[in-house]
Amino acid sequence: MEIRDNLLDRIAEDEKEGWLGEIEGLRVSLVGAESRIDQIDSAPGSVAINLGMSRKAPAHPAQKEGAGSLRQSRDDQQ
Repeated sequence: MEIRDNLLDRIAEDEKEGWLGEIEGLRVSLVGAESRIDQIDSAPGSVAINLGMSRKAPAHPAQKEGAGSLRQSRDDQQ
């Protein structure tokens, strides 16, 4: 939906600035984005599910540990 909103904003700006050549391409992209949104919305099982997970959790803390362990493992092999 963010892509669609950005396309709409860009079309409005291009119309304001008189950049008519860009508008047609943006409209084609907009039709494609809206079509894809409709496909996603109508797909079976496309209901949002709340997993009860906090959004404030640190991003991938285990990944940092894993990367360090991998580096250490490579050093041990040499």
